[in-house]
Amino acid sequence: MSQVVQWNQTLLVIVRTPGTQPATIHPTRSFAIMHAAIYDAVNAIDGTHKPYLVRLGASHFASQEAAAAAAAHEVLVKLYPSFQATLDAQLQQALAQLPSRGKADGISIGNTVADRILALRSNDGSNTQPIPYVFGTAPGDYQSTPPNFPKQPQFTHWSRVTPFALESASQFRPGGPPRLTGDRYSDAFDQVKLLGIAGSTFATPDQALTGRFWNGAIQNYWNEIAQTASLARGLTTAQNARLFALLNLSFADAVIAFYDAKYTYNFWRPVTAIRAAAADGNPDTEADPNWLPEVGNTTPDPSYPGAHAVISAAGAEVLISFFHTDHLEFSVTSEVMPGVKRSFTSFPAAAEEATLSRIFAGVHFLFDLTTGQRLGSDIADFIVDNFLTSRDRDA
Repeated sequence: MSQVVQWNQTLLVIVRTPGTQPATIHPTRSFAIMHAAIYDAVNAIDGTHKPYLVRLGASHFASQEAAAAAAAHEVLVKLYPSFQATLDAQLQQALAQLPSRGKADGISIGNTVADRILALRSNDGSNTQPIPYVFGTAPGDYQSTPPNFPKQPQFTHWSRVTPFALESASQFRPGGPPRLTGDRYSDAFDQVKLLGIAGSTFATPDQALTGRFWNGAIQNYWNEIAQTASLARGLTTAQNARLFALLNLSFADAVIAFYDAKYTYNFWRPVTAIRAAAADGNPDTEADPNWLPEVGNTTPDPSYPGAHAVISAAGAEVLISFFHTDHLEFSVTSEVMPGVKRSFTSFPAAAEEATLSRIFAGVHFLFDLTTGQRLGSDIADFIVDNFLTSRDRDA
């Protein structure tokens, strides 16, 4: 297995370890930094594509696998120092399996690139404190959600983090949600009210299952889908480096962008809207003061646009662009339902199910999701078109 895929798996283990990831720093940043470093290190040797940030003259005889392992290790020990012993052991095991020729050069390249990428991201705004949030009280305003009523929403500061590729957090900012008094709102309201309520009698068992199945950190699912695709297609080290960099740069900027939109529009979540429908001014919505979503607690941030939709659209877009096909048979294992798998025949099919799952989970309106899909696609298209491109393209 490629070192690129192995270190992606390692970082997934780290971010899934409770208490490891600082609550105020989004884990997509770590994936983007690590995979950007791996890409620039490997590409310095391979030389077929344009660098992301670090231009380095390197021998083509240097080991790409050693460069990838060293870059990943250097990034992760800096970001997660409590894992150093485990990471050191993994690096030594990886290097021991590689041929001697070019190994030392590869290690040197990986370390150099990683240190430069880390330095370039050292003042990116991710270490600032979240901005204190004042919940609104008017119809449509985001409010703390039952049953757990978080005191503050999450990542109120994240739109101020420097993007990895976008020109600004607001580059593709969508227009606002529909007006509360219109049919588009009432139709979406009725849909999530019926299908997303805990124990819904309107949702099919499979719909309710999808709501629970995808109720985890969606970027983790898509990294595992990419791992499966990589292994199925037998990608080279350089191909893996580029694929996972494009994917995780897109995810990191997608998160920055959707938090820009979420905290621009500050739109209420379905559980708030359904309980307070008597005050929304729409005669076609009916309140249920005891309504709760299928998944229990709602993610503590505004509803519009939906994160799963943004990330899934971006992930599918990158994978389709990279492999020049949308077709691949693969299975996905739930992050929150151990051992439960679902199977798909294409990247768009998985993206669509992950997106619509948020209605069955009871945490999003349909318009949150359709807007999120457009945002995710726009971001991925921009990054794929403008970053890590072939040197031959401009020849």
